[in-house]
Amino acid sequence: MTVKLLIDECLHTSLLDLAHAAGHVADHVNYLGLGGSKDWQLIATIRAQDYAFVTNNRADFLALHGQEPLHAGVIIIVPSVTPSRQRELFSAALKHIGARDLTNTVVEGLERRESFRRTGACGT
Repeated sequence: MTVKLLIDECLHTSLLDLAHAAGHVADHVNYLGLGGSKDWQLIATIRAQDYAFVTNNRADFLALHGQEPLHAGVIIIVPSVTPSRQRELFSAALKHIGARDLTNTVVEGLERRESFRRTGACGT
């Protein structure tokens, strides 16, 4: 299953190449001219375009996605790390999700470990 990903401005643009190489459709907030947008403005785009969102802004986007009855998924890479470490963690996340449907799912990875966990809904 191809996942349509939107990568947040807080993450490096090189993550696009990894997403494309894994067979996914991906855009970056900065390349869409959405850099500097408020979170509520981004969530409107995410909803309208049916994006799974990749971010390290855990608290804000778990809360925003938690208010959505249906969303395409969230991939969280925390905390803020170097671009090379972001690529390592994102690669691990892409491997973890494989061809899974991310609808109403949070995939979360932490810098201190390579493993990712999936939860059934935001905030659970």
